[in-house]
Amino acid sequence: MKGVFSAPGDYIHFKSQVPLHKIPIGTKQWRYYDFGPKVVPPLICLPGTAGTADVYYKQIMSLSIKGYRVISVDIPRVWNHHEWIQAFEKFLDAIDVHHIHLYGTSLGGFLAQLFAQHRPRRVRSLILSNSFLETRSFSSAMPWAPIVSWTPSFLLKRYVLTGIPDGPHEPFIADSVDFVVSQVETLSREDLASRLTLTVDAASIGPLLLSDSFITLMDTNDYCSIPQQLKDQLSERYPGARRAYLKTGGDFPFLSRSDEVNLHLQLHLRRVGVEPRPDLVKGISKDGSGGSSSEKNDEREDSDVPPKDNGGPESPETPSAETQLPEAPESSGSHSLDDQLLSNAKVCFTSPEHVRLLISHAFFEKQQDIVSTRFVQPAWEIFILCLLPLYVETMYITWIFCWKSRCLV
Repeated sequence: MKGVFSAPGDYIHFKSQVPLHKIPIGTKQWRYYDFGPKVVPPLICLPGTAGTADVYYKQIMSLSIKGYRVISVDIPRVWNHHEWIQAFEKFLDAIDVHHIHLYGTSLGGFLAQLFAQHRPRRVRSLILSNSFLETRSFSSAMPWAPIVSWTPSFLLKRYVLTGIPDGPHEPFIADSVDFVVSQVETLSREDLASRLTLTVDAASIGPLLLSDSFITLMDTNDYCSIPQQLKDQLSERYPGARRAYLKTGGDFPFLSRSDEVNLHLQLHLRRVGVEPRPDLVKGISKDGSGGSSSEKNDEREDSDVPPKDNGGPESPETPSAETQLPEAPESSGSHSLDDQLLSNAKVCFTSPEHVRLLISHAFFEKQQDIVSTRFVQPAWEIFILCLLPLYVETMYITWIFCWKSRCLV
């Protein structure tokens, strides 16, 4: 990603309308969005290795306004597939959801199939996008998989981002890549290490009890980080599944081709018998892409955005989303920053000597930032890369020494 990333206006509007929930379940921290009428069986979206719950914000806003319930989750820190199945089942029990429809992309599609295989009574349908059946090819392409949990964060992020094809893109695809890269920067080292471990951990999808008629395969035809051979294996496994091909879209069609993806999702949900409830929709967004809330969706204890005080008692008729949560303008942060700088300038302008000192100090700090960005950080990365083989060799020698000691004992 080149330059400074600026969050899209519709994403800022989404954050102002939809609460982010964070709940601890056992030792796992779940981060998710839940929007739409609670009486409708939910569509649960599972992201890939580079995704978060935020990457499906276009699906949440578009489908919820039509009366569907959409839940988008972050993959928690689990270190094997059995742990994932147990953790996801506990999450569903915690939010009181029994029967679900799963939409997974890349790694999320693989985890969705895995859950459908081991918990068939809970999964009613699957939508798989750019996904795969087995992890063998990924583990062979990652020989340093045994030490992934000890790898520094910047190396993990670099490895994940190198999997995204680089080069000239269509504007919408370039914007989707920029957004996902910004989400990768928010992930911790443990999050990235656990997701890469799930990708390379030896596993394959067995036969599903779910009929092929309840499965939709949604793939892009231009380019993707998932090899075409793996996508062909998926098509051969489910010959009776519905096909939804997108001419373009790259790795993240849910962002770059959201209108087409949302249409295919609606067709799939209607085909498997999910009836939307637009009569329970409480609010309509300003831009028409929309968001909805259910009758029970006013509780925001777990939300990152605290509820606003309307200054009076709540009326019997719930006001629309426009009156509850007005759209946040993109430039509000910059205006407040400009006002702060202007007020500071008025205070400091009384002393010319003080102004000269401030200018020289700011110039010195700028030079330090340039030196740190261009020289210190790359040198530090090269130093870490040089130490990595020595670290692996030390671990190997220690293991050999322990093994010989045990043999002697």
